[in-house]
This record gives sequence, C-alpha cells and structure tokens, in this order.
Amino acid sequence: MGCAPSIHVSQSGVIYCRDSDESTSPHQTAALSQGAAATLHGLFVKTDAADSIPSVLAYRSRQPPPCPDPRRQERGEPAAAGRARARRCCSSAEAETQTSHASVKASTTEVQIGPMRLAQDPVQVLLIFAKEDNQSDGFWWACDRAGYRCNFARTPESALECFLDKHHEIIVIDHRHARYFDAEAICRSIRATKPSEHTVILAVVPCISADQEETSVLPLLHVGFDRIFMENSSIIACYNELIQIEHGEVRSQFKLRACNSVFTALDHCHEAIEITSEDHVIQLYKIHRDEKFAGDNSQAESHSFRCKNRRKESIDVKSITSRSSDAPSLQNRRYSSMARIHSMTIEAPITKVINIINTAQENSPVTVAEALDRVLEILRTTELYSPQLGTKDEDPHTSDLVGGLMTDGLRRLSGNEYVFSKNVNQSYSHLSVPITVNDVPPCIAQLLDNEESWDFNIFELEAVTNKRPLVYLGLKVFARFGVCEFLNCSEATLRAWFQVIEANYHSTNSYHNSTHAADVLHATAFFLGKERVKGNLDRLDEVAALIAATVHDVDHPGRTNSFLCNAGSELAVLYNDTAVLESHHTALAFQLTAKDNKCNIFKNIDRNHYRTLRQAIIDMVLATEMTKHFEHVNKFVNSINKPMASESEGSDCECAPNVKNFPENQTLIKRMMIKCADVANPCRPLDLCIEWAGRISEEYFAQTDEEKRQGLPVVMPVFDRKTCSIPKSQISFIDYFITDMFDAWDAFAHLPVLMEHLAVNYKHWKTLDELKCKSLRLPAENN
Repeated sequence: MGCAPSIHVSQSGVIYCRDSDESTSPHQTAALSQGAAATLHGLFVKTDAADSIPSVLAYRSRQPPPCPDPRRQERGEPAAAGRARARRCCSSAEAETQTSHASVKASTTEVQIGPMRLAQDPVQVLLIFAKEDNQSDGFWWACDRAGYRCNFARTPESALECFLDKHHEIIVIDHRHARYFDAEAICRSIRATKPSEHTVILAVVPCISADQEETSVLPLLHVGFDRIFMENSSIIACYNELIQIEHGEVRSQFKLRACNSVFTALDHCHEAIEITSEDHVIQLYKIHRDEKFAGDNSQAESHSFRCKNRRKESIDVKSITSRSSDAPSLQNRRYSSMARIHSMTIEAPITKVINIINTAQENSPVTVAEALDRVLEILRTTELYSPQLGTKDEDPHTSDLVGGLMTDGLRRLSGNEYVFSKNVNQSYSHLSVPITVNDVPPCIAQLLDNEESWDFNIFELEAVTNKRPLVYLGLKVFARFGVCEFLNCSEATLRAWFQVIEANYHSTNSYHNSTHAADVLHATAFFLGKERVKGNLDRLDEVAALIAATVHDVDHPGRTNSFLCNAGSELAVLYNDTAVLESHHTALAFQLTAKDNKCNIFKNIDRNHYRTLRQAIIDMVLATEMTKHFEHVNKFVNSINKPMASESEGSDCECAPNVKNFPENQTLIKRMMIKCADVANPCRPLDLCIEWAGRISEEYFAQTDEEKRQGLPVVMPVFDRKTCSIPKSQISFIDYFITDMFDAWDAFAHLPVLMEHLAVNYKHWKTLDELKCKSLRLPAENN
C-alpha cells in the first residue's frame, strides 16, 4: 500500500515495525528482513528476526447453524452469510480448532499513553469447549459482533497449540462439564507458558439454584483463572462480558506491554536518551558508555536521575544525536544538569564511594569496567548487609525462621486487631516490701554468689524467687558495677525501679518474660567483665548497657513483630510497622521511669549526661531487632575485628587504644554485646540451652495457633506443634544467626567457654536430627 511504517507492541514485549496497515499480527511481518529498523519519536528500534516466525496456521472456518439464527437476524446478518464463508485448508488440528473472521471488518484501536499514540490490534479470543452448545454459540457471535478474532478449540492439546500460535488476549474455558475435560488442568497448562501473563482467562461455570449456596471463587483464582462467568447463552450477556474485559484488563495489559517495550528500546539504544516531563524537566537520561562528548576524553557511563516533581505522568522521549539539529541545546541542558549534580555539597559516604569507583572506571579495561558496573549495581541497593539465601538455606525451617525474624510483616490479610495490655498505669501497691541487698533470703543469696560465672543457672533463681529473678539479680549486678553511685540515686529508688520494670514483663510468656531479661542482664554483665570489652568502653557505656539489657523486652506480648503488623495492632500502627516491639520497649521503659519520682533513677543526673545515656540505651535496644542483624555483624567485623587483627599481629596487648578513640566503634561494640547477650542461649550449658529451646518453641507454637484461629498469615509455618522438629529449628538458628556472630564476638572478647558450649549444643541437636527425633531430648533421656 505504500503507507508509512508503524509501530506494533507484541505480546512478548518486542516492538515490531509494519510496512502497511494490512499487517494485522506480529507474525505477519515477514516482509521485514532481519535488522530492519524504523524510527518513532526519535527512538531507534530494531525488529527481531521475523522470518523465523511461522505463518498463521490454517484452520477450518466455523460454520453457523444451518437454520437462520434469530440472534444473527437481529443484527441484520443473513443466515446464508455465515455459511458462505470460505473453507480454509485443513491442518492436522482442523477437526479440533476453528477460526472466525468477524463479519464486521476488524480495525485497530488507538490507545494513548501520554503523548504516545499506539495502535492496538483487534482482540483475539480463544473458546475452549468440548462440544458446541448455546453457550459456546453465544460467545462466538458475541465475538463476531464486537469485531474480535475468535478461535474455537475442542481438546486441551489443540487449545494449547492454538494459544501458543496466536497469543490470545482472552480465553474462555468451559468449566461446567468435568466429564469432557479438566478445565483447571487446561488453565494451569496455559498459565505455565510465557505469553499467558498478558492473557485474561474466563471460566464459564454452571448456574446455581436458589436453594444452593454460592461457592468461593478463590480456588479458581488460585488455579489461574481471572474471572468467572455464570452460564448465560444470551449474546448480549456474552458481548457485555467481553467488552468489559477488553476495556479493563486487556487495555491495561496493552499499556504495560507498550511501556515495557519503550524502555526495552531505550535500554538497547546506542544513543543518548533524555526523558522529560511536558515542562522539559529531566526525569531520566541515559548516556551510552561508548559515546564520546566534545571536550571530554573519558568514557561516559550510564546515569539515571529522578526529578522530584512527578506531577506530570506523561513523558517526552527524545533521541539525542550529534546529527540532530537541536543536539547542542540538549547537550547543554544535560551538561548544566550534570554540573548541578556534581556541585552539590551534601554528599553521603556511599555517594563518595560510588564516585571513586566511577573515576576508576574511566581508564580501566573493559573487563574491569564491567566488574565495577556490577559493584555499583550492588552498592545502589538498599539492603547492603542482608545476605541472599543460597541453596544451603532452602530448608523450610531456616526459611521460616529467617522470614519470621527478619521481616516486619508487610503482608496484610485480616482486619483483626491484636491488642495486649499496657501496664503504664499499673499500680505498684501489690508489690512486696522492697528489700536491700543485705536482706536477701539465704537461699537466694547463696545462688547469687555464683552470678559472675557464665554457667550461672538462671532457672534455679527463677524458682526460688517465685518468677521474680530480675529484681534480685539486678540489685546484685548493679551494686557490683556501682550504678547507684554513677546515677547519684539511692538504693531504694533503684529497688523501686527494678520492681516496676519486672512487673511490666509478662510472666505468662513462656520465653519473653523477666527471666529472659535477667538472663540477658547476666550475659551483659559477664561480657562487661572481659578485659578487652572493659578497656574499650566508658563508665557511661557500662551503665547504659546494663539498663538496656534490663528493659530490652519490657511488656513483650509473646508475639513477633510480623504478627503484630499482620494483625494491624495498635503498636504496629503507632510505630509504622518498623521495629515495633523494640521501639515500644524503649519508649515504655522511659515512661515508667519518669512516671513516679520514687522510681526515677535518672532524676539526679546532669541533663547532658541523661541525653547521652538515653541515646545509648535506645540505640542498644533497637539493635536487638533482627532485621538489622547482618548489618550490625558485618559492620563489627569490618570496623573492629579486621583492623584489630592486623594491628595486633606480633603484639600481646589485649586493649586496642584506637578503637576507643572512635565513638562509632564504641557504638558497634555495645550493639554487638547486647545482640550476643540477647541470643546467647545456644552458648549456655546444655541443660540451660535445652530449656531455653523448649520455651522459645512453645512461644512460637502459641503464635502459630493464634494466627490460625484469627485467619492471619502464618509467619513461621514450621512451628506447628504437631509437626515441628525442634532440633532442626535450633540447627537452622545456629547456622544462620549464631555461629558467625559469636565467632566475631569471641575474636574480640575472647570467650572460649561459650564457644565450647556452642559446639556441644550443636552436636546435641545434630544427633537428635540424624535420629529423626523432633523433641528436645531422646525418649530414653526424657524417662
């Protein structure tokens, strides 16, 4: 016809060029040789090898019913017109597949995306019915009326073959008669193909009687269907359904494919590209690495910048070449933008690193430049310290444990709210009369004599104190470190503070109770006694660490952050689903402390000291949140372990002065210390380790039970009390979280006893797992 070339966006997201308006399918562009090209809005677009695409398969024309169809007469179409359609040559599939050509001449539809106008081909529909009936005829003639191209398939094999050839936008599958074929199996087989991601699949389901209860559509949606259509052979009903799908899902999918194709073309373009808003504000620009700029002898690289003003959603795509008449002005605009970017005085450390790498790339060999490109890609991600699970971590216990501990529960399924009691206004009149350190009962005092040992049995203290170990252990530890003298508070104030804090721990929790808080306090005090730790921290750091350990889980509900976020709890809303519990623990601790002057241990210290102390406590408690686990560990290794290892070679000095000279390093040490104290259970003696494993498992079991009752997402499915293997969960936890962290902490603080316990405990869990035992001990040991 001699018409100008046009653009076509195929199902696979490739832009095709056509020579005339007679082409109606990307498979019919065989006239274009490989490497043919066209230009649209300044884009240089290459077509793919169209010669390799087979021509449209020949299918027999579907014949209308022999008798005049009143529905067709209603449209003014003679009954003979349908029967007069030419019969095509038959292929091997002709007995199973039929094709219609709409009586109304098919025409393209113009779709506008911003300033771009794209031509959309007529919609293609595939009907999959085992046999023809009024319902299949209804959809057939509805396609005819709408001007759609329609294929009819009777078997699963012919349906899949036809779909892979045509890439239909809409598929209608008969789901009424299971005896002819499995409609769900057909849907799954189609969904398993790449082109189906842009296809809407409709299930025709039988009508239900008035006394029948309507069933859920979820099973069909899970199979791969997008919509259901209640059996109705009316052409108007079928026509309305198809038209709604075209103007909804089909057109949206077409726009998405068009955008993907444009950006695919941009990505492969060998010229500089600038995308602006209608006001010519740069939204993004791309400079190809091989392009040379005048006055710049170095290789350019790809940059992407986003403009803050995004009110204009449309984009203006232009190709910047040295041959274009407006190239100088565009280049000047680009250079001025670059100048503004590089003249910015606010520069983050990661930006400096990226700029250094960019400079190193300029005169590097191609292989080195490509490797540095990969480095830049990694550095520009947000999760720099979160490892990617490899094949060794594909065990479901590891996946569930990591997913439950390292996410803030961004999934939302229910409007149920989980609200637990806040004890801010709790009365303290029910507490027993405060005691002094010297008034401790003999049985408790005898246990506390051993509190400086790592093998101290916290559960014995829990038993003799009637589940109030935190007050007694806290008073002993704080006295040893002279906390009252540092805070300039009386022992009575400290006793009252401990009682308030312990009263706000939930004794009903199997794990996160005041016994756990006392255990973490004990571990923290033990670490503070190590020479290298003591030599690198100030007195204020020690006091802050002891207080942080005491309050780090106050008012813990016995549920994870993910649970609270999924349940839409009051706290999750308050803290924006971010470090929900850790933020609550610190906030509540300071509220409880300031609420009553009798227990305010901070009332007599200097304002500046208080601000510094408060910030240190908050930082340490927030460090116990597991989503930042790997960030804290990696920073500690890179900033503390490695420099000290290199500096201490050939030296027997236990203390490295340079660490103490940097406040950032002291912060890393405090974070690592409380993190290790918080999860030190696998490094305790075996009997204590087993008891803690049983308690945390029971708490996770209770959470899974409640998630199922409330219809919430199950955060850690393996923690089902009927099926869970506790040894497997402990092995996964040690492998993924504990080993590397305690190796790093041991290298700094020198903790051989802990590492010996860790090896013994790990061997215990491995033995149970190899024997297929899912409990804490072998059955013989339990007896």
